[in-house]
Amino acid sequence: MDKITKENWREVDLNVDSLWVINERDKSGKHSNVYHGNFIPQIPNQLIRRYTSKGDTVLELFSGSGTTLFECENLGRDYIGFDINTQILQFVKEKMQDCTSIRFDLCECDVTDEVSFSGIMNDICAKRGISNVDFIIAHPPYMDIVKFTQDERDLSHISRLEPFLDKFVQAMKNGMKFLKSGGYSAVVAGDVYKQSEVVPLAFYMMNAVKKNFDVKLKGIIIKNIEGNRGKLGAEDIWKYRALQSDYFLFKHEYIFVFKKIG
Repeated sequence: MDKITKENWREVDLNVDSLWVINERDKSGKHSNVYHGNFIPQIPNQLIRRYTSKGDTVLELFSGSGTTLFECENLGRDYIGFDINTQILQFVKEKMQDCTSIRFDLCECDVTDEVSFSGIMNDICAKRGISNVDFIIAHPPYMDIVKFTQDERDLSHISRLEPFLDKFVQAMKNGMKFLKSGGYSAVVAGDVYKQSEVVPLAFYMMNAVKKNFDVKLKGIIIKNIEGNRGKLGAEDIWKYRALQSDYFLFKHEYIFVFKKIG
């Protein structure tokens, strides 16, 4: 983050509130809403500007449709991204063919596979002449709510909480090994509804990070976006269904920010 002083802090447009209400997703530049569950670009934009500086390296454990990468390009941050979805990786690579302003790598890999992940990361770090990354962002599938691939290793095939958390922790372990001491990581997560009950998946994930890593929890941010594609134009029917039953509509996600101590 650029240096904040008594003279310039009023001009800094970073949101330091714990509630982010976003009216609609940013559709500028290379961003497109073509992938179910993709990021709201404003989330990585805020996080990258808050916790990194130009020239720093961002590691993304579930790169999806490239939202964080496109923000890194816009903001002048280098990028390393992993995903298990061959088709979406090819889609993003084609969009980035004209990029020469940052160093970026898109890697097809199961991020829970320590040997494969570490081998790829070591090669990239050696090629770039770096020993670690400056920031990690992780937006994994919310269990099996949406199946993103047919690959059984994909976290979106896991329907039970404990196996999902085990895999999530392994992915975070692999990434955290490469995060610099004092560096920040962010996990974006939502809750799920299973067997007529809310499962607070996001808080289980937050607790798993706290239990397994030497970190301090620096923020719990609640994000709400009004223009949810799944609900757009159908607000009345969703409200009717909720009123007829006993549940509430999910409009939120959580962003957990951690600082690595060790």
